[in-house]
Amino acid sequence: MAGASFVSTVRPPALLGPRGPASPSAPIGASSPARRHALMIQVCCRAAAQEENPRFRRRDLIGGCLTTAVGLEILEGSTKFTGVATAADLIERRQRSEFQSSIKGTLSTAITAKKELIPSLLTLALNDAMTYDKATKSGGPNGSIRLSAEISRPENSGLSAAVDLLIEAKKEIDSYSKGGPISFADLIQFAAQSAVKTTFIDAAIAKCGGNEEKGRTLYVAYGSNGQWGLFDKLFGRQDAEEPDPEGRTPDWSKASLQEMKDKFIAVGLGPRQLAVMSAFLGPDQAATEERLIADKDCRPWVEKYQRSRETVSRTDYEVDLITTLTKLSSLGQKINYEAYTYPKQKIDLELHLVQCGVSYEE
Repeated sequence: MAGASFVSTVRPPALLGPRGPASPSAPIGASSPARRHALMIQVCCRAAAQEENPRFRRRDLIGGCLTTAVGLEILEGSTKFTGVATAADLIERRQRSEFQSSIKGTLSTAITAKKELIPSLLTLALNDAMTYDKATKSGGPNGSIRLSAEISRPENSGLSAAVDLLIEAKKEIDSYSKGGPISFADLIQFAAQSAVKTTFIDAAIAKCGGNEEKGRTLYVAYGSNGQWGLFDKLFGRQDAEEPDPEGRTPDWSKASLQEMKDKFIAVGLGPRQLAVMSAFLGPDQAATEERLIADKDCRPWVEKYQRSRETVSRTDYEVDLITTLTKLSSLGQKINYEAYTYPKQKIDLELHLVQCGVSYEE
């Protein structure tokens, strides 16, 4: 499950008996079928401090010397000690996290150099997601908006420069990726995240009279960085190779208020989310909000977020915007949670034990 905490899969060492788990119904380190062969083993050789060359049986090593088992499964489902381990879950999570951090750095630099494209980047992410159709469960943030047949549509007018920026960023990202090229589907959504963060930081700097250092400190202290956790986990979207059907995304500059509301409702959202996404609906957020505030359903939310943006923390506005963008960025997408990972380093435990001066016998 995407939202499950890794520690929820950890079985306390006390539950591991000399032949494995204390109960047949509780397999060591419950994990997904995709990680059936995963092991994470920490060898504890406390006895080595008492003898110069201690000797152990294999079952002694498993039952007595191995501690702190995190997500354990014996390779090939065997109960025999194989001597080979791979820290699959932890390594893959670290690989994805490190790659994601690098992506964010690249995008932040590119966007900071061309802040005038921020509105286009936001609309690009919204329009890519808004092609989702609940009835057929097709479309959504699949990167299809990059294709010439889709980016050339009226509702995407003016967004080509944002695509060009991402194409250049992708070249740099792919050059240092160890787990394959990043998909446009991921890149477009993470560019929106980076653009949103930039506007949040700029707002904090403005509140500090333009002092960048103080503004960044303010954002760290009161910003909503912690709310991005779920968004960051949704990393592994696949690119569509064909444009999504026409007519699914409105031209926000020409759509009526009712058409805008209907579209948000069609993807499972409503007036609240429409109001908080006002910055995604065109280059002039204030003008968009003037339109939305004329609607009785949107007005309370527009006013709420306007008030929130005047506060130091801006919590209501920032949290709701992050939550809405997170939902939009995953509409209809099957996330590959192993994307961008690469072969794990194998550990030959038998060789390692010998190098540590520990021998064993059958």
